[in-house]
Amino acid sequence: MATYRQGIRSGLPRRPGGARWPAGGEPAGPAAAAVASRSTTASEPATAVPVAATAVPVAATAVSEPATAVPVAAESDPTPAPGGAPPATAPAHRVSAADAGTVTETVALRRGLPRVPGGEPWPAASTATVTRAMPTGAAPTQAPAAVSSVAPDPAPVPAPAATLTSTPAAAPAAAPDSEPTARPAGQPAGQPAGQPAGQPAGQPAGQPGGRSERPWTLGRQLRLAGVGAVGAVAAAGIIVLAARGVTTLPGVPAFLARYPGTVAPPDFVPVGIPRWANWSHYLNFFFMVLIVRTGLQVRLQERPPAYWAPRKGGKKISINLWLHTSVDLLWLLNGVVFVVLLFVTGQWARLVPTSWDVVPNALSAALQYLTLEWPAEDGWVTFNSLQQLMYFLVVFVAAPLAALTGVRMSEWWPKNATRLNRIYPAPLARAVHFPTMQFFVLFVIVHVFLVFTTGARRNLNHMFAASDTVSWAGFAWFAGGLAVAVAVAVALRPLVVAPVASLFGKVSSR
Repeated sequence: MATYRQGIRSGLPRRPGGARWPAGGEPAGPAAAAVASRSTTASEPATAVPVAATAVPVAATAVSEPATAVPVAAESDPTPAPGGAPPATAPAHRVSAADAGTVTETVALRRGLPRVPGGEPWPAASTATVTRAMPTGAAPTQAPAAVSSVAPDPAPVPAPAATLTSTPAAAPAAAPDSEPTARPAGQPAGQPAGQPAGQPAGQPAGQPGGRSERPWTLGRQLRLAGVGAVGAVAAAGIIVLAARGVTTLPGVPAFLARYPGTVAPPDFVPVGIPRWANWSHYLNFFFMVLIVRTGLQVRLQERPPAYWAPRKGGKKISINLWLHTSVDLLWLLNGVVFVVLLFVTGQWARLVPTSWDVVPNALSAALQYLTLEWPAEDGWVTFNSLQQLMYFLVVFVAAPLAALTGVRMSEWWPKNATRLNRIYPAPLARAVHFPTMQFFVLFVIVHVFLVFTTGARRNLNHMFAASDTVSWAGFAWFAGGLAVAVAVAVALRPLVVAPVASLFGKVSSR
């Protein structure tokens, strides 16, 4: 007959350095295990029928420390309450061999708290096969009661042995410093408590994707502008050195001598730049500044500040789109007048190539520009071949392309023309319109740079004063025109635009 110890077996401490839990028990042996008992389902739920537990050896593969023992919860306290009051729980019922059967089933072993913050519950998940005694007539599928341990009878009836098969969990590397933090619902295993799901470990909250959100301050903008300027200067230096190296290659000097960069104009082209060309050139620049400004407003707006609609009824559009369309119309009108006067006066041959020699001469002029040794030119008589090709591209290709794509995206385009819309879809127009605007911006930047680096005062006299002299007259006209363009671009706000727009339609806030 086996000898049993009195009391409840103690498990691991609840916190580092604390007493074993539950209190008042006896230490767990290195090869001890507890046998789970089940209660029968009675008509009164408060009555639990624990079964006397029998201590049996565990068929474990390896048990190296007491940490692998499964703690058992006490269901009744055998110590009488003060004052001689009986215990609060019902007394245990003993089952004799005559009234007992056996049942074998697999149960999941109880798991405790994690050993490290954010870790898995300990010990590792495992199951045990339990063979236990059942009262006669009890169904073997009843729900298990809390595992209990009851003091054995001095002469107990031997119950069938229970066999537990368990795999010991690996001991953790280090004990926790404090109580584990409660893990939110849905928090994945291994994720530290309080860390958002999907956030990299060690990454502070509020920095999605591990990338910090730095404010776009003025200092940061200046630093980025400085880095960009240094990069541009370095790239320009590399390009100049490369171009100078190309001019030393065999055959290149002979090519530059044969094609100096300029083709003689036809005899019917008048000498000089007329004043109407000066005014048309300035208005073209003025309207392009406003087009770029209003076009960016339309592209970047989230909620229009106001709306415009025709007086006779029609679809409302944002006041920014109305302004952009209106400036487009003025720009197109100026372009039409310019082209008509070109062909009326014979000045068209200054922009339209009349010989295939313009191609090699344009390549020669481009190479000379890159070496910073400007090609010989006389803009008062004719443009060099590279200028001629670029001006032709701007006036006769880019400008009509911008107009056609703009009309396709405007309210003037017929919405019910199914076949026409299928041939010329709106997404195609949008894909071409914005890059065309970018081309204009790049052209203006390069054009102004070359005007100021290849003889600023003479070039400005050609463009603004209709004179071939070297004086400050052209520069004065240029400075005044630039100030007007900037002032108008800054003043184009809803408070100023709304009264003007109301002259041609109805303006409303919604």
